[in-house]
Amino acid sequence: MEDGQGLRVCFGWKGGVKMGKIRVQIRAPFGEIVLEGDSAQEILETLRAMPIQFMSEISTLVSTKLAPPIKAQLEGVVELTTDGPVITTREKLTHYEAIGLVLYASEEKVSTATQISRLLSSTGIKSMVPARLNEMTKRGLVFKPDPARPEFKLTVQGEKWIEEELLARLRGQ
Repeated sequence: MEDGQGLRVCFGWKGGVKMGKIRVQIRAPFGEIVLEGDSAQEILETLRAMPIQFMSEISTLVSTKLAPPIKAQLEGVVELTTDGPVITTREKLTHYEAIGLVLYASEEKVSTATQISRLLSSTGIKSMVPARLNEMTKRGLVFKPDPARPEFKLTVQGEKWIEEELLARLRGQ
């Protein structure tokens, strides 16, 4: 039985007799977590006992252990400098792609429109960065983690777009 949100509960039956285990499968971005117990109450107690940050921490650990280091991913595309990431690829990029790459390569994938403009200008790319960031927000590629601050960050969708489409294209995959 699946609830449409990635949670599947399986009840075991054998020869018309209910078996003693309940199994809950939870789909997550990094894979699947399976909980098993003798009763629904046991499953609920196990879930309640998990730290609130469990999913976030395990997702971070899995992605840092299995993902190639960002420097290796960006080799030949972006150079990480003390001023910030500078685009080095000779491939033609849209303004969205250039902004996305700078954000992706920035520390914690966060930057301001002013910082992005400065970094793009140093590579010869002239763009109305605030307007592009506004459009990218509407497309679900970036967001403001704190509305009171001028910083933008890539969304999960934005990160996937950079990794699966843009970097793959730039590396010829």
